[in-house]
Amino acid sequence: MQDAIGNMRSRLAEIDLTAGTVHYEDTPPAVVREFLGGRGLNVAYLHRLLPAGVDALSPENVLIIGAGALTGTGCPNSSRFNITTKSPESNILGDANCGGFFGPKLRYSGIDRLIIRGRARQPVLLRLGDGRVEILDARAYWGLDVNDTQAAMRRDFGPTCESICIGPAGEVLVRFACVMTGVKNAAARGGMGAVMGSKRVKAIVATGGVGLEIADPDGLLALNEQIKDYLLDSSIVKVLGRVGTPLLYEVSNHLGTIRTRNSQDSSFVSTLDAEVIHEHVTKMISCHSCVVHCRHRNIHQGEGPEYTTIGLLGANLGIGDTEEVIRLNDLVNRLGLDVSSTGGILSWAMELYQRGIIDASLTGEPLQFGDYELVVRLIHSVARREGFGDVLAESSHAAARLNDPERKYLIAIKGLPQSDPHDCRYIKAFALGIATASRGADHLRSRPTLEVFNLPKDLLREIYGTDIDDDPTSYNTKEIVVATHESIYAVIDSVGICKFICHGFNSPKLLKYEHFSQLLERAFRASFSVADLQAVAHRIIDLERAFLNREGIRRPDDTLPWRYFEEPLPNGVAKGHRIDRAKFQEMLSRYYRLRRWDADGVVPQERVRELLAAWDDGSGA
Repeated sequence: MQDAIGNMRSRLAEIDLTAGTVHYEDTPPAVVREFLGGRGLNVAYLHRLLPAGVDALSPENVLIIGAGALTGTGCPNSSRFNITTKSPESNILGDANCGGFFGPKLRYSGIDRLIIRGRARQPVLLRLGDGRVEILDARAYWGLDVNDTQAAMRRDFGPTCESICIGPAGEVLVRFACVMTGVKNAAARGGMGAVMGSKRVKAIVATGGVGLEIADPDGLLALNEQIKDYLLDSSIVKVLGRVGTPLLYEVSNHLGTIRTRNSQDSSFVSTLDAEVIHEHVTKMISCHSCVVHCRHRNIHQGEGPEYTTIGLLGANLGIGDTEEVIRLNDLVNRLGLDVSSTGGILSWAMELYQRGIIDASLTGEPLQFGDYELVVRLIHSVARREGFGDVLAESSHAAARLNDPERKYLIAIKGLPQSDPHDCRYIKAFALGIATASRGADHLRSRPTLEVFNLPKDLLREIYGTDIDDDPTSYNTKEIVVATHESIYAVIDSVGICKFICHGFNSPKLLKYEHFSQLLERAFRASFSVADLQAVAHRIIDLERAFLNREGIRRPDDTLPWRYFEEPLPNGVAKGHRIDRAKFQEMLSRYYRLRRWDADGVVPQERVRELLAAWDDGSGA
């Protein structure tokens, strides 16, 4: 087994905050072979260590932070790490992928993975360096916002350290608090910051001191240069490097699929177009080893906004002023809130007020779309759990208090507000993908955007391995589209490379399984064929689903917001489209069969036992 993974080595530190102890061990080679790293190894450990039914905000929950297999190797865009736990927002799998510079520095500190248990008696921070972890007093940092916390880490632990931290929202356990690194990079989805806050961990700072051994440095460098030239020849990489993700806003707006005023409408103003946003940008910057440079340094001393922010804090709240949206972006980042859930929960409350379902006796003041000053007040109150903000801080758990117990007007799946500003009533594969995604209403698990590219049939056959229906509004063969994208994204998240340079996310080209295989071989002398990597993806997706099954998730949970079934889109190319309930169920059944789950969406027990067998091969328990 060691020959198969070369010198790939996954060193972990298990921290018991209650006892104040740290234990170190290597992940068994057979498990590394089965799950690679990042998202894959994280979910393998979570499934193994966390019993069913644990309260996500209790000391019994487990918080896992793990770098990808290629993170920090210098491979293009290899900056990513995953934070995995049970989500306090959805009560199922919580998993967030993040870039920046912390992931590589984690590995350079001699640790690939942190497993954090228990709860500290007082605020603490974890310092990683020279292969060791220290638990330090963090009371002096408690109450600081994200930017001030990270400035304090650089002041106190050196200018070259890298850190992740929570803001005020995580400290008071807002269910959609995120973990931040840098000014903008967020492990955002599912309330990772609330779990970190529940354990009283303010920050984790990595200082390096060990480095990362590369098996073939010259060969890897040559391959990296070759891949870089290939990527920089791509049109989408060039555009992302010039204006970033806001370019996607105009595409969705043209189609009539930009979520507007809690998805009651589907088109909005042009003041949020990429070129207008770009007038507020001073420079484009990057994450570690990035060849794209899609991040914006804005004129208001922050970073961003991304497409998600433009959609969910702009159109979805009815705010079209460019500067106001950028300022909202910077505010949620400083406070440590997930942009997607912030926009989704606030817009839900606004529509409920608009319909007379709630009133000022609960909210304290009128709620209306387009009111920037109102949104600023609400965001501050949420991040400090003050007044009506304390209700909104509960996310989808606030349904009964908001007089919408069935969550009819909440654009969410499995309790998680939809992450993408794109309304999926038009692209049926998109609808299936967010309905079945392992962490709730999520576009980053499958995101089948190739559906709108009008690609040649022979290219589609090459991508999907069979003929598919190329009409994005058709329900036929969409299970193949979703499963294909899910699989490669699972591998991407496990090797630690950014999806922006990978096959299928924004382009039918870019990096594929073959590239990952070559990079793993040059970096570690690890032998993974395309079929091996596809098998890794299959394991990850099945094990994530098994975790959901264990928490009670079944077929009725793989559904869509009420509005997507009942109300047609009102504008643009997509006008008149909605999701047909019967056809959706047929599509879902085909997806289950393709995944080899039963008719209720349950992974067979014999498959679960097979997935866990690597722990019992004698190389580790």
